[in-house]
Amino acid sequence: MTRAVESLPKAHLHLHFTGSMRPATLLDLAERHRVRLPASLTSQAMITLSPDERGWFRFQRLYDAARACVRTPDDMRRIVLEAAADDAAEGSRWLELQVDPTSYAVHVGGITPALEIVLEAARDATALTGCSVAVVVAASRTRHPLDARTLARLAARHAGEGPGTVVGFGLSNDERRGDTAEFAGAFDIARDAGLACVPHSGELLGPGHVEQTLRELRPDRLGHGVRSGEDPGVLERVVAAGVALEVCPTSNVSLGVYPDLGRVPLRQLVSAGATVALGADDPLLFGPRLAAQYRSAREDHGFDDEGLAGLARASISASRAPGAVKRALHAEVDDWLAGSCDEGSPRRLAV
Repeated sequence: MTRAVESLPKAHLHLHFTGSMRPATLLDLAERHRVRLPASLTSQAMITLSPDERGWFRFQRLYDAARACVRTPDDMRRIVLEAAADDAAEGSRWLELQVDPTSYAVHVGGITPALEIVLEAARDATALTGCSVAVVVAASRTRHPLDARTLARLAARHAGEGPGTVVGFGLSNDERRGDTAEFAGAFDIARDAGLACVPHSGELLGPGHVEQTLRELRPDRLGHGVRSGEDPGVLERVVAAGVALEVCPTSNVSLGVYPDLGRVPLRQLVSAGATVALGADDPLLFGPRLAAQYRSAREDHGFDDEGLAGLARASISASRAPGAVKRALHAEVDDWLAGSCDEGSPRRLAV
């Protein structure tokens, strides 16, 4: 008998807005807006891609097809509410949802309205689901660095500490695109506003890119960062700098970074002293959501309940939740460990 991972209180720090969508919601929006979807997006099976640029191109094509179905403010609100409900059902008490407002601006009147719609929905979702939702504004490596500065200034104007505020600034898309150093100005703006700096690094590219990101962008967390384990010196620098890693095992396997879940170096990273926060990344494409990442830690890497509780504590500590919220959630993790074993899981919230 082991404790249910769904009832383990945790924070979720790596979930993308469009990629959080329920498959049924995608189908509904596609029908409503008369968008024809690729066949692979109409099933709930995990999509497996090659680790080269062809694989990333396919991933981006599928993601763009899903994003094209999000056309109205109500569509955007629905995605936030459902993401929070799904997270709450899996024990997530604090969600930092990552969004690039540029992607939806054309439909709602600009990047400012796009972000404000998401922030309002985050406040509503917090009240309805019990999972507190904050926002990370993410720029894209495929756009000009000046666009990233514009988004950083927008994020700074909405910076805060609680649900329904912007708590971080990220940099997403293909790590092989763009010059990392050219985005430093955007991260300076975000840092000066008190936002967490959370760029993607160390999934598609190896420890050399992690080292460059540490040097040029001075992150608080790394989106992924999992390949820092390939170089002990780089991993030591990550640990020494207190940079948390948002590790998304099913994403790593789906993108061909590792051949199976057992090869994701989760145990190695934790043993080296890294702060690891498990994330689901884009469950619309990759299949499993947050609880499955914890089940993989148990089943593929031998983490016992104490080890899983340690991962949950790390996710909470690495979050931008207010101090009082962190203390309360850590106490809930302690209660989970102290409680009786329970094979059950909470019911899905009807949002």
